[in-house]
Amino acid sequence: MKPEEIRKLSVDEIKAKLADTREELMKLRFQQVTGQLTDTSRLRLLRRDIARMETILREMLRATANK
Repeated sequence: MKPEEIRKLSVDEIKAKLADTREELMKLRFQQVTGQLTDTSRLRLLRRDIARMETILREMLRATANK
């Protein structure tokens, strides 16, 4: 997910997407452990998306706290 797309979302929407992405990452980790995962690059992309969402969410929350 691109940063511009994330910034267009509300705080609640970002939190929901973050929870969904974390759940998907957990499922992919289980698949990797059991040997069912074929596309391992997806793990890296999800971790980056999670970090990106957390960073933008933190920026948004700080901006509202400073007002």
